[in-house]
Amino acid sequence: MPIASDSDTDPVPEYAAWRKGVAGVLAKARRVDASDLPDEPEKLLAVTTYDGLTVNPLYTRRDELPEQPLPGQFPYVRGGDATRDVHRGWYVSQRFGGADAKAVNADILFALDNGVSAVWLGVAERGVPVEGLGTALQGFLYELAPLTLDAGPAANEAAAQLFSLLDAYEAPQRKDIRVSLGATPLTSLFAGTQAIDLDGAIALAQQSVARTETVRAITVCGVAFHNSGASDAQELGAAVAAGLEYLRALTDAGADIADALGQLEFRFAATDDQFETIAKFRAARKLWARVAHVCGAPAFGNAPQQAITSAAMMSQRDPWVNMLRTTLAAFGAGVGGADIVTVLPFDDALPAGELEVSKAFSERMARNTQLLLLEESHLGHVQDPGAGSWYVESLTEELAAKAWEFMQEIEAAGGYLAALQQGLLAERIAETKAKRDSDVAHRKTAVTGVNEFPNLSEKPLSEAARATNGTARYGAAFEALRNRSDAYLAANGVRPRVRLVPLGPVAENNVRVTFTTNLLASGGIEAVTEAGPSIAVLCGSDTRYGTDAGAAVRELRAAGVTTVLLAGPEKAVAELSGADRPDGFVTARMDAVAALSGLLEKLGA
Repeated sequence: MPIASDSDTDPVPEYAAWRKGVAGVLAKARRVDASDLPDEPEKLLAVTTYDGLTVNPLYTRRDELPEQPLPGQFPYVRGGDATRDVHRGWYVSQRFGGADAKAVNADILFALDNGVSAVWLGVAERGVPVEGLGTALQGFLYELAPLTLDAGPAANEAAAQLFSLLDAYEAPQRKDIRVSLGATPLTSLFAGTQAIDLDGAIALAQQSVARTETVRAITVCGVAFHNSGASDAQELGAAVAAGLEYLRALTDAGADIADALGQLEFRFAATDDQFETIAKFRAARKLWARVAHVCGAPAFGNAPQQAITSAAMMSQRDPWVNMLRTTLAAFGAGVGGADIVTVLPFDDALPAGELEVSKAFSERMARNTQLLLLEESHLGHVQDPGAGSWYVESLTEELAAKAWEFMQEIEAAGGYLAALQQGLLAERIAETKAKRDSDVAHRKTAVTGVNEFPNLSEKPLSEAARATNGTARYGAAFEALRNRSDAYLAANGVRPRVRLVPLGPVAENNVRVTFTTNLLASGGIEAVTEAGPSIAVLCGSDTRYGTDAGAAVRELRAAGVTTVLLAGPEKAVAELSGADRPDGFVTARMDAVAALSGLLEKLGA
């Protein structure tokens, strides 16, 4: 009997040919022989996430996993509602605030008439006065649109006022009224924001259980971890750990486990990494379903999910790009099965009016982002469209496992509160933030309009815009450099300038001239070609540096330039020494934040 070949047993017989093609391309790009590459050259194209997960360049039947149960069935990976209205899809939410209850009411009714289907309302210090809640919600049809409150430390007072309004409200089916009271004591402890304490939240939950409406008192806000720099698995794992802390407190207070599970919902951040976001919401449902199963109540493991587009990914510079970021984030959250999605306005990272566009315009753009996905792209017509994708299924499974591992680390430390007090949570999240900050600083991770393709002609930001708000925004370090440039511009009438000195014909120097101009602009430094600046950068080919760099350095020093840099690797001028040697090198993977900060300091900014 003939021995079976690999191609006979491989579930993807074409894979070997694809791998050979990859090897050929990589060998050509790296200028090596294909035989010098590893046996699995495609692994050179793999990407590692901040959770240590490997994202491969290609997923095939080799990566196939068992099919998940249908939506509405444990463990709810594919969604918690088997009969979701395909004409509605997910709920389109908008945040409302402001002290004028009548104005807020007008905003709510206008938004509901223009596509919004869920309301997130700030109360007390975060919005309308508690006594103005009835005015703000006048004409609101509770059974048609879910309502979420954000009252911080006034949650109990806001809930009492809302319950009074509901007692006077008539509805055919009280269970159709969906209300979230938004108590966040545990996650607010981490974020350092004001909220009712845990005992207050438990008392609120006890009142909510007795209501005939569908009321959930507690929101497990994973966004608090995300905005501090957490990875996706850390956000999920910490949220599940906080959820467990709530369950223990509720059951210790006498609640049945089913009632306790029924008082929790989750809120997670959605980012512009659409596949990570899809996997995050699917993995979150799997995790909480497992908790419910361990607690002996698997049928109650389907906690609702709220999604909000990430504030950390938003940029202050070139903020119009945020429209693209939030579109991808909303897509990921919707496809991932979030029940309610809130898209932040594109100028959310800036004070109101900073861009001289109206609040109504910003809110309309945010609202229409979701409506386009639902009404024109029809994303709500299919539940869990990522199901069966080898990549999505693998990423979901691996992300869930990593998040569970982080939750277990928290539990081993004594639970959420103990881990919080010990500094474990802050320490682990700070480690991830440091890695991300380094990637952005080295421009390994691009933030369009900030560390890549910046626009130096932008209007300087106001002093209010330059103030920090506690969110670990990805591009903040570069934007701080731009703030220094703006201050220099205000004091001197021009931006800090560096001279570019092209060597050889345009065909030789254009790539490095373009690269250096872009890099300098990300730090608020204008690149010019005329003499005058005290810092200069040589731009040319490695071959040209070998013949002309030394003389060019000498000539620039003689002309009074105090710092001469070279765009390219140090090895290109390894033979140069003394006065002929450049003072530094501009490369693609250098710490751009540190380098640009040093240049600004030398230029007096």
